[in-house]
Amino acid sequence: MKVKKGEFGYFRKEKKKRAVITLILFLIPLAAFAGGYLYYKTRMNIVTVIAVVGCLPGCKSMVGLIMAMMQKSMEPEVYEKIRETAGDLTMSYEMYITSYDRSGYVDAFAICGNEVVGYSSDEKTDPVHTASNVQKILRQNGYGVNVKILRDLGPYLERLQSLRKHRESLEKDISFQPDERYPDLSRNELIKHLILAISL
Repeated sequence: MKVKKGEFGYFRKEKKKRAVITLILFLIPLAAFAGGYLYYKTRMNIVTVIAVVGCLPGCKSMVGLIMAMMQKSMEPEVYEKIRETAGDLTMSYEMYITSYDRSGYVDAFAICGNEVVGYSSDEKTDPVHTASNVQKILRQNGYGVNVKILRDLGPYLERLQSLRKHRESLEKDISFQPDERYPDLSRNELIKHLILAISL
């Protein structure tokens, strides 16, 4: 089963996938170098140059692999608690939000109307900076939302319950023009889509 970005278990699967891709991208130029060496009986040939240049995609993939390896997957117990509490709210999980100056890991985001509430268990993540970065990008794309990231699970679960309880009033009277590129997505799903676009 394929795990997509924003779903539970994404980083676990992504680490394996990126490791295999990186290995393949390094094996191809290595095979070219070995073939050129066996054919010309010296490493000073055009195939060596091609093999060295051919390492560039592998190097790029290695950077992505290192970034993925640095991220931990969400604890299954925490995921179950959040999933059960969130119910039918639009949710995304396991996101490493990137920005120019700082990045941060967010375990989960709940999207309901103009409220986007996240939970981060990572001590290195600055919740205020990460939330303001996400809010700025969402507002630049025409979504006047308030973004908050909580550090403690208990208050986050309470906030999810509150969002579910007041969902109808939170989503009431919000004007929404569907995006032509994604006509099937609701407003909440488009906000989720934008958050995933700035995530690793």
